[in-house]
Amino acid sequence: MKRKIDPFDYAAEILSALKTGVLLTTKNGDKLDSMAISWGMLGIEWNKPIFTVFVRENRFTKEQLDRSGEFTVNIPIGDFDRRIIGFCGTRSGRDTDKAAVLGLSLEEPELVAAPGIRELPLTLECRVIYSQKQDRNAIGSGDRARFYPEDVPGSNPGENRDYHTAYYGRIVSAYIIC
Repeated sequence: MKRKIDPFDYAAEILSALKTGVLLTTKNGDKLDSMAISWGMLGIEWNKPIFTVFVRENRFTKEQLDRSGEFTVNIPIGDFDRRIIGFCGTRSGRDTDKAAVLGLSLEEPELVAAPGIRELPLTLECRVIYSQKQDRNAIGSGDRARFYPEDVPGSNPGENRDYHTAYYGRIVSAYIIC
């Protein structure tokens, strides 16, 4: 069962959860992937409710988003198993079925292909309406050094030399899984 919500009524909860991590879930064909994110924005653009996510260039999730153009944001409410965020933030969906390994309860979506996740019940269903790759030269040198260091080996799981693409997702449905 789902209880429809206005995402702006839950803005404080959404933004607070972002600080410690939420999931960005994509589905393309049979391939499902949930990636932990802690960068995102809730807002209004072109008179539409928007959730913007930032995905690094080398992530499997980026491939999924570029193909499907849809995603869900899965947000915890109250107590939840923090290992979900940790696992989804350290494994690639290219070679791991994270939902199966974690035993996540997937909820049928309303308007997009990517499901909700019962364990993180506040769900935003989004369709990408705009995307843009970050301009390396427009990022201040301090932030570039902190978030995009050049001295991290490319084979490191935390490799972070690649920049982000911003995906503006129009929120087409928002609900809490009950």
